[in-house]
Amino acid sequence: MKGAIAGAVATWVLGQVTTLVYERERSDAREREERVRAGVSAYERAAEKVASQADVSLSDSARQRAGSAIHWATGITAGALYAVARKRWYPVARTGGLPFGAGFFLAIDEVMNPVLGLTPGPAVFPWQAHARGLAGHLAFGATTELVLTGLDRVA
Repeated sequence: MKGAIAGAVATWVLGQVTTLVYERERSDAREREERVRAGVSAYERAAEKVASQADVSLSDSARQRAGSAIHWATGITAGALYAVARKRWYPVARTGGLPFGAGFFLAIDEVMNPVLGLTPGPAVFPWQAHARGLAGHLAFGATTELVLTGLDRVA
């Protein structure tokens, strides 16, 4: 349960960090990324794929809501998995969550999303998109560890 809470808080922080960085990126990098994505996030593509398998068509707003739900579920699940890992392997907690965040970024954003057809391959995105994703996931990992450390102290 603590891991799920930490994952939820960390997902929120990730969103804040990536939004802050995105808003400060050069407009040409943002435009290139939007063209590559066709205005649809990886989580929204996942929602489309799931809906398609169920023979359901999603409106834009339903796709966005479902994509957001998948995003939050992924973050909460990752937080729970991290909580288990840090209890079983003490060195995991000693790294402050940063390798976990970096690994999560590489595994999901750089490998699984393209493999599952949720995004094109990494080479087509501007470097700013990768830097933003890494920054957000490092914040995710660090926040997950900080929240778990705090929860361990009170419970």
